[in-house]
Amino acid sequence: MELFLEDEKPLLSPLPATCFELSDWKTATVQFNYHISVDKMLYSVPYEYIKKKVDVKIIDNTIEIFYNHNRIASHRRLKGRPGQYSTVTAHMPEDHQKYLEWNGDRFRKWAEQIGINTYHAVNAILTSKRVEQQTYRSCMGLLKLAEKYSDTLLEAACKKALSYTSSPSYKSIKNILVTSSKKLRSETDRIESTHKAHGITRGADYYRR
Repeated sequence: MELFLEDEKPLLSPLPATCFELSDWKTATVQFNYHISVDKMLYSVPYEYIKKKVDVKIIDNTIEIFYNHNRIASHRRLKGRPGQYSTVTAHMPEDHQKYLEWNGDRFRKWAEQIGINTYHAVNAILTSKRVEQQTYRSCMGLLKLAEKYSDTLLEAACKKALSYTSSPSYKSIKNILVTSSKKLRSETDRIESTHKAHGITRGADYYRR
């Protein structure tokens, strides 16, 4: 004991602060949404590594991701319902980070103010990708079309797009507006004039009084 205390103990390193944990290692490919799938859960990595193969260290409560032996991401391990996402803001491209203050409900409420068909179109775009944030740019672009063409024309274009498919894209709706805006305008004007001709001109409020 005296020999150990005097000669050996001063040379020893302190014990680790945490207990040793067994780990599993897997290889994964970074998806186009800058996430990898591990046991049916999704974890983000810096978007620069899209399509790269990475090594994943899995322990009970932590997921660590390595590229060329360098750790590029670490996450608390997700448990429970499959399909959950762990996303670090810094891993997102800049154009995705612009919409962090937005969410799906906010886009839906904005679309609903324009019309029911615009609402259905925006909802279809929001659910078209596994990571909702990747659709925000398209939703913003779609709703901004109302400023250029009017709420009425955007609603008509969304209605026409939905007659072709239940999942229209921003590009398809924009194309309808670009190529058919005059036709849509004449159709909506005709509908409005028909309603005025056959409607109660004094309105419901007059008869309530």
